[in-house]
Amino acid sequence: MDVTRGSMSSASTQSTRDDGSGLPSSEPFILRHGRRYIRSAQNYPLPCDLPELHRQNLQTLLATAIFGRALGSTPSSSPRKVLEIACGSGYWSAVCHEWLSEQGYEDVSFTGLDIVHLAGDLQRQGIDWKFVQHDLRKLPLPFDDDEFDIVVMKDLSMVIPLGAQSQRILDEATRILKSGGTLEIWETDHIIRSILPHPPPPPGKNPQEYACAVSTGTFLISHVTPFTEVQNKYLQDSNTWIQEALDRRKLSPTPCSRISQMLLQETETLCDVENRRVAIPLGEPRWEREAAGEKMKRRGSEADKLKKGSVTLDSSTLTKEQAALRHTALLVVIQMIESLEPLLKEVSGKNQEEWQRYWNSMIHDLLQQKGASSGECLEIGMWWCKKV
Repeated sequence: MDVTRGSMSSASTQSTRDDGSGLPSSEPFILRHGRRYIRSAQNYPLPCDLPELHRQNLQTLLATAIFGRALGSTPSSSPRKVLEIACGSGYWSAVCHEWLSEQGYEDVSFTGLDIVHLAGDLQRQGIDWKFVQHDLRKLPLPFDDDEFDIVVMKDLSMVIPLGAQSQRILDEATRILKSGGTLEIWETDHIIRSILPHPPPPPGKNPQEYACAVSTGTFLISHVTPFTEVQNKYLQDSNTWIQEALDRRKLSPTPCSRISQMLLQETETLCDVENRRVAIPLGEPRWEREAAGEKMKRRGSEADKLKKGSVTLDSSTLTKEQAALRHTALLVVIQMIESLEPLLKEVSGKNQEEWQRYWNSMIHDLLQQKGASSGECLEIGMWWCKKV
């Protein structure tokens, strides 16, 4: 995304057309607000074009980099069949194939399911891959009972409404999973919060997970992690609009808060529920810089090597890799707001000129002025469990 220009929908036609190209009604896509959407999925709030697929791939890349792995669980034996529900471009399947190969698991076949065929031919990458086109709203899924060793449902909070439908999808995922197989759910919250200074590590933390969080410059989330409402004024506005837009569609703006409870209540079919949640700062919070500055001052005084006043509080605490991960998280957030632009304009009541003014000011604040400096975080998580 070229953040120096206007948002994509704003830069394109402002009209909403039933068919932007004269294609027959069997065409799976429709052009609205200058972007491509899935014709048959009117409740799905996101476009389905290359920029949005890039954002989704970037989010998957970010999550696997932060977690240091493509699966939350570690297979006890070599999995044979893996299903990715709502696979999109199939990027996660490609990443998981590579990760499993590095762990020594070979001969793993992958199946991707989605309402439209967006994935490339992963077989050209040496992946045993099959795509199945199916609408998740139409159950049962076209698979046999006990067919898969691993079933992954990733980022479905924008796809499946709250309530009975989400329960039916969970039941279906359990049905097609082998006994002893693993169900994984990956999600991202769409509402941004600010993490408070110096959050404590989770009680009984996993040493490997904690070391991974330290190395990536992120924070493990537990019930003791202190959060407050987002501090950045532009993200405050987008939070309000996203909340209302998703509420209207009965979609969850904070899915990460619901998943553990949803899985734990399935006591007759699922067991060994575990999770890993991480907060990724969108920048370098002031309290991190201040703590680093004080630490450098103490070191300089003790070693008597630094002249008085030579250390500033602006000294970065981050490695280049950590800074890159945080910048990627910020881009994911900005691009999500861009993809949701038509909905957010509707709920905010902004006209085109007002929206463009908000967008330009937000981009300047977040990218040029480093406005996400009060602990604003993107929250991601993965949950995994076994079928009884």
